[in-house]
Amino acid sequence: MGGNIAILVLLGSFFLMVFLRFPIAYAVALSAVLCLLSQGNSLAVICQQMVKGISSFSLMAVPFFITMGVLMGSGGISEKLIALANACVGWMRGGMAMVNIVASYFFGGISGSAAADTASLGSILIPMMVDQGYDDDFSTAVTITSSCEGLLVPPSHNMVIYATTAGGISVGSLFLAGYVPGAILAISLMVGSYIISVKRNYPKGDKFSIKNLVKQLGISFWALAAVLIVVFGVVGGVFTATESAAIAVIYSLIVSVFIYKGLDWKGVWNVMGDCVNTLAIVLILISTSNVFGYCLTSLHVPDMAAHAITGVSSNPIILALLLNLILLILGCIMDMSPIILIATPILLPIATSIGIDPVQFGIIMVLNCGIGLLTPPVGAVLFIGSAVAKIPMEKVVKATLPFYLCMIVTLLVITFVPAASLWLPSLFAR
Repeated sequence: MGGNIAILVLLGSFFLMVFLRFPIAYAVALSAVLCLLSQGNSLAVICQQMVKGISSFSLMAVPFFITMGVLMGSGGISEKLIALANACVGWMRGGMAMVNIVASYFFGGISGSAAADTASLGSILIPMMVDQGYDDDFSTAVTITSSCEGLLVPPSHNMVIYATTAGGISVGSLFLAGYVPGAILAISLMVGSYIISVKRNYPKGDKFSIKNLVKQLGISFWALAAVLIVVFGVVGGVFTATESAAIAVIYSLIVSVFIYKGLDWKGVWNVMGDCVNTLAIVLILISTSNVFGYCLTSLHVPDMAAHAITGVSSNPIILALLLNLILLILGCIMDMSPIILIATPILLPIATSIGIDPVQFGIIMVLNCGIGLLTPPVGAVLFIGSAVAKIPMEKVVKATLPFYLCMIVTLLVITFVPAASLWLPSLFAR
């Protein structure tokens, strides 16, 4: 009976604080405190579990990847990647929408952040698209949905957080697993954009030119090489994810300051200040979520949730859809990192029991969380897109509806076609 009361206190207080719009780190920490007090446990457990949560060598990769992304994003790389994307797909009907989607794929491989993608590319592309005759809400919808490619395309610090939380999963395999799903999402969004562009008669860009494509590839090479260093260094066993992240920071600093000259040393100092703010949020979330996870585990909530979910049906297809539904609902009320930290220990055992590989489930979880970033009431990327475009959020949501459908189709493909996630990792594992 006491255990049931503690579970009610833990989950009840947590969801109440989430709906009251408490910062998620405080909601997680305070609900854990109330749970421990209700059981008469020592609050020293909180300090022990918080330190344990961030005392991990592999987690050191997270601050490095965030720093790399901010340096690259501030170093004048956005314009070069947009020019490269324009050379690839700008000739199509609705060419600027296609450029937006492809540029997000390139930029996501550098920043690993949907919010950074929306803020950086959106501030350039949304006004550019509006000037060329695209509707402002359509331009914003394309920008925010394509930014989720950055969560799948490596190096993504959210993948590192998932690998650490799940335990025993190769970061290199997760990195490789994201490329094909990211490409499927891009193609799906491009099909949706093309249909809308034809219907609304949006303009085409300049004709395709091999010469221009080669030229833009040469200019963008230094930016794209950062991803190659990280991914192939980790996959090839040259260095760990943490070491590759540290090397990537030094490389991105050299590229931004000396090659592209988009940053001076004063700008670098300001960028480091932004990184500290982001890192403080992420590390506080990780440490407090570890306390919350400790409470969940000690109360056997993962086992109870597993029994409840598997009790609904024994059909693997129904259970896979149910796992996606749970993650989508969580995405509507919580940010990405806490969902990964809290839901992974509960849902991963259920996923593996129905034959979903842990690496594949990581991709499924990340895409679900990405969709959550675009849904009210806690859609951070939705708010950023609305602010960048200076249009009401309701208008953006309405324009995004067709793209939600594209993202759900991609999610179903990733869920029910394991090869979409596992083909590349298996290829390099041989």
